[in-house]
Amino acid sequence: MNALASELAGLPQSLHRGENELPFVPYQEGVLFQLLQVNTEAGLWVIRVRFEPGVTIQRHRHTGEVFAFTIRGSWRYLEYPDINVAGSYLYEPAGAIHTLHVPATNQEVTDACFVIRGANLNLDANGNVEAIIDAATVLEIYRGQCRALGLAAPRVIGA
Repeated sequence: MNALASELAGLPQSLHRGENELPFVPYQEGVLFQLLQVNTEAGLWVIRVRFEPGVTIQRHRHTGEVFAFTIRGSWRYLEYPDINVAGSYLYEPAGAIHTLHVPATNQEVTDACFVIRGANLNLDANGNVEAIIDAATVLEIYRGQCRALGLAAPRVIGA
């Protein structure tokens, strides 16, 4: 559909959110996140995450694909040798299992953007599912954290 046809159909040309329009809120100690876009029906969520040096995110399995771009700092999966640094792009197929870790030796906060399809199945030490985080869950967490901080309802794209 070209721009004129899109305009005539009443569809927006694009949806924009400036960096400061959506707050970063706590996810866990040393981790702040910003929910940029969500589509609960399609199981899509786009988040930007800031990790303090030394942070580890619980081991998890993805039910769908993940696309990641590192803006600043570095991080890796404990199960793999690759290190993601500023400018790195990472693709994860559905079914990937890993533990995200930010080296304690980092001199700055690590900043990365993740486009996630499906859910994260958080795993315990025996590989059992402890929690499920999907698009609806992350939206609920984000809105709840905004409320707890006394912030206005965030204008997340798709919410």
